[in-house]
Amino acid sequence: TMILNDGTVEKPMLGRYQVEKELGKGAMGVVYLGKDPKISRVVAIKTMALSQEFEEDELEEVKARFFREAETAGRLNHPNIVTIYDAGEEHDLAYIAMEFLKGKDLAPFTKPEQLLPVDKVMDIVIKVAEALDYAHGHQVVHRDIKPANIMYEADTGNVKVTDFGIARITDSSKTKTGMVLGTPSYMSPEQLAGKKVDGRSDLFSLGVMLYQLSTGHLPFTGDSMATLMYKIANEAHAGAQTVNPALPDCLAAIIDRMLEKDPEKRYQHGTEVAAVLRACLESGARA
Repeated sequence: TMILNDGTVEKPMLGRYQVEKELGKGAMGVVYLGKDPKISRVVAIKTMALSQEFEEDELEEVKARFFREAETAGRLNHPNIVTIYDAGEEHDLAYIAMEFLKGKDLAPFTKPEQLLPVDKVMDIVIKVAEALDYAHGHQVVHRDIKPANIMYEADTGNVKVTDFGIARITDSSKTKTGMVLGTPSYMSPEQLAGKKVDGRSDLFSLGVMLYQLSTGHLPFTGDSMATLMYKIANEAHAGAQTVNPALPDCLAAIIDRMLEKDPEKRYQHGTEVAAVLRACLESGARA
């Protein structure tokens, strides 16, 4: 913030946006509340200090990927996907300006004592599944579906998927700080194995999230990365009803199929997931 001679404060700018205040720290860097002064639109600005994270020889490639991903995400236009307005680079920061959301992410609702009612959970996951189906139809795989990347407004029931492509930006890169993007607990066996992933990998991650929002526990845990990876690849999860006996049978069965190790055995499309969850909801499954 700069103080001008007449005592007024000039707000720092990122591209054409005035930076109003810091909203928090994301996986990649600081997130700011910003404003487009021309049209008074309030935005969230995700920043990434690329030069701090990456070695010189990788920087150009990472930057190119950053803008490619922002462009890809920017083409997605769906009521349950956060709208991207703009991307740019300034003061050594790469940034993406996007729709500012009032809600909170779903992470707090994974704690056993803070679980949402099961019908709400199903409703949220139906919306995420439809958003993913739309993205996959546009050849965009999210790669990092987890509760922290889903925004939820409790009073309106509004659901938005955020951070499309962010995991991809740092995908093949060795970052200086060794940050791992993508959260191993939610990754599909094929993603952990470093194979080429398609939309069915996102549906596995969505299954992990559905399990966690329904039970307050992760289906796979390990005290080391190696143990966790081994379990995801080889071991069956404990049935959701063994953790939360109140869950409807249809929901437990849907989760089991979403968590199949072999992508061919899972639901193949987000619309399928949405349809079976809807049928489960309508069968009067209320916990």
